[in-house]
Amino acid sequence: MTAASPPWLEVREGDAPIIVAFPHTGADIPEEIAGGMVSPWLARLDADWWVDLLYDFATELGATTVRTAISRSVIDVNRDPSGASLYPGQATTELCPTVTFDGEPLHLDGKAPDDAEIARRRALYFDPYHKALATQVDRARGRHPTVVLYDAHSIRSRIPRLFEGALPQFNVGTHDGRSCGPGLTKAVEQICAGSARPYVVNGRFKGGWTTRRYGRPAEGVHAIQMELACRGYMAEPAENPDPTTWPSAFDSARAAPMRAILADILKACVAFAQQSE
Repeated sequence: MTAASPPWLEVREGDAPIIVAFPHTGADIPEEIAGGMVSPWLARLDADWWVDLLYDFATELGATTVRTAISRSVIDVNRDPSGASLYPGQATTELCPTVTFDGEPLHLDGKAPDDAEIARRRALYFDPYHKALATQVDRARGRHPTVVLYDAHSIRSRIPRLFEGALPQFNVGTHDGRSCGPGLTKAVEQICAGSARPYVVNGRFKGGWTTRRYGRPAEGVHAIQMELACRGYMAEPAENPDPTTWPSAFDSARAAPMRAILADILKACVAFAQQSE
C-alpha cells in the first residue's frame, strides 16, 4: 500500500506491465450515509463479492492492484462521473445508486443523495480512486511500452432487470474493440473458450467507465473488463437472495478451478504486453 493512500484505498505496486483494478469489492459505508439507507444488507447486496480474494495471486505475478473498500452503494467508481448512462436504453445504476440491481430502493424516504451530496462523495472517493489508478497506469507506462489495465468484476448469474436468463460465466468487455488491441481480446477469449465454460465478448457488459476512460491502445494502454458470473466460484441462491443466503462464504476449494483459469488470463495479459518490449 502506498504511503499517501487514504485508509479505504488499497494500492499495491508491482513491476509487471499489468494493473488489476477492483472497483466494487468494497463493503464500507460511512456512518452518516448508512443511517439514510434501508438496510446495511441491501446496501451491500450488489458488491462484487470476494473478487479481491479470487485474484489474490495477482501480486505474485507482479501485478499492481488498486482497490477501494468503499461500497458501490456509496459511489460507483466505474460510472461516468457526469451521470451519463454507459448503457443508454438499458437498466443500470447511477453514480450514487438509488436502487439495487433488482430495482429495490436503497434509501429511506427523503434520504437519497442530492446534487451537493453526490459532489461531496465524488470529491472524497471517486476522484482519489481515479487519481490513484491514473498514477499507476502512468507509472507502469513509464516502465513498459505496453501495459494492460484489467478491471475485475463479478455479478449474480440471474438478475432479470438487467439481463435475460443466466449470464455467461465469462463476460469480456472491450468497449466493442475500442479499449484494447485485438491480440489481447483474442488471447483472453481463447482461454475462456478452452475452459469449456460459457463466455461472451462485448455482450451485455462491454466495459464501464474505467475501461472506456483508460483504454488507449494507440498510446500503449490496453484496458479490458472481466465480469464473472458468481456461480463460477461461490454458491448462489436458487431464488432471490436474502440475508440468510447471500453472500455465501468464500470457499477456496470451490474457487480453485476458477482461480486457475484467471491466473492463465492474467499471464496472457502480461505476455501480450511484453510482446512489444
